[in-house]
Amino acid sequence: MVVSEKVMKESILPSVREDDEEGERNETLGGIASRPASRPRSVYSRGSVDGQRVLRSRLSLRDEQNADEQKEDEVETDSGSCPCDGQQKERDCVITDEDYDIDLELDAFHNERQAYDPTGQTRYKEACKMLSVTPMSCFLRNINQSELNMMHCGLGLQGTKALAVSLVTNTSILKLNLRDNWMEEMGAAAMADMLKENCYITEIDLSENSVGEHGARALSGMLLENTTLVSLKLSGSHLDERAARHLAPALVSNQKLQHLDLSHNRFGDIAGEILGAAIADNTGMKSLNLAWNSIRGNGAIAFVKGLEANIFLRTLDLSYNGLGKEGAKALEEVLKHNNTLEDLNIGINSIPIVGAINLAMGLKVNSTLRILKMSRNPMQSAGCFAILKSVQANPKSAVEFLDFSDICVDQEFEDLFNTVKETIPNLQVKHGEKIKAELKKS
Repeated sequence: MVVSEKVMKESILPSVREDDEEGERNETLGGIASRPASRPRSVYSRGSVDGQRVLRSRLSLRDEQNADEQKEDEVETDSGSCPCDGQQKERDCVITDEDYDIDLELDAFHNERQAYDPTGQTRYKEACKMLSVTPMSCFLRNINQSELNMMHCGLGLQGTKALAVSLVTNTSILKLNLRDNWMEEMGAAAMADMLKENCYITEIDLSENSVGEHGARALSGMLLENTTLVSLKLSGSHLDERAARHLAPALVSNQKLQHLDLSHNRFGDIAGEILGAAIADNTGMKSLNLAWNSIRGNGAIAFVKGLEANIFLRTLDLSYNGLGKEGAKALEEVLKHNNTLEDLNIGINSIPIVGAINLAMGLKVNSTLRILKMSRNPMQSAGCFAILKSVQANPKSAVEFLDFSDICVDQEFEDLFNTVKETIPNLQVKHGEKIKAELKKS
């Protein structure tokens, strides 16, 4: 069945409706404005004024013909004809009120069946017609699945809008991957509008779609209302300080979102301060990914201080930023007071030997951190030695894995590791090549 244009417009997402109102004033799209009936309507239908006029004119003409036929019938009665034949013909030509009421009941039944569409397939096809896009076969094939992967499908802005319209009523899809689909800011806004209505999707990936500031503002508004989404990925979405200002209030208010990926964006020092303050007040986040940004200097220190007040975050990825010596020193206090963080990645952060020693001081009293990744930092073998020594000195240490990838270690570190393995047999350490004794002397 095909829905009417009025019903389609009323149910369509605001972000889709706003962009298409101007075009609809100039022309009417085929296939949406018309509503095919279940069967052709009779011209005698009471719902049409023209039909009533035609009905009255034809009935008056029929009355005149019946009057002439009645005279002929009186003559033919003597020859054995039945006087009821003319009345029967009249009854066959006129549609009664009862027949019309039955038509209305059938139409109402068909409309009711059409309105119930838990997959959103009908709405999707109609939205594609209205937006002049080709329906995606991969979506139609998997519309009843709990997990839908549509990354690299090239949906574009209009295709994303059509998809958002159908997902409003879909009750099957729980995990949705739309990575790299060129949806841009307005497409992200359409998905945000959809998530305000959909209460089934729990995980969504909108990475690599140029979400930008406008999309971030729309998604932030969605997070203030949505209570079912637990995972949101916005990696590589062209987010900067302005986007961080929009996201911060949502991170403070939304206590349902547990996993947030903001890696490969353009967050700098100011964004670090903004997000650090938001993380300090967040009580629902369990994992946060800020890898491959430009958080350094005062922004890095402010963000790390926000971690000190957070008592819910368990996994944090800050790799490929610029914590440096000062950021590592701030992390010392976090490790001393935070009793929930379990997985910390601070690889490629320009942390020198002094910064590693500061981290070691924090690890001496920490009892929850299990995984510490510090690969490719300029802390040399001495920094690795200090970290491992602090794990050995802490009887309550929970460290299971140390990642010192691409950092060369010397024989002194190797001897210490062999000693620690005797007391902590499950400890795993990954490091670079071993420095030869001759090279060390030189």
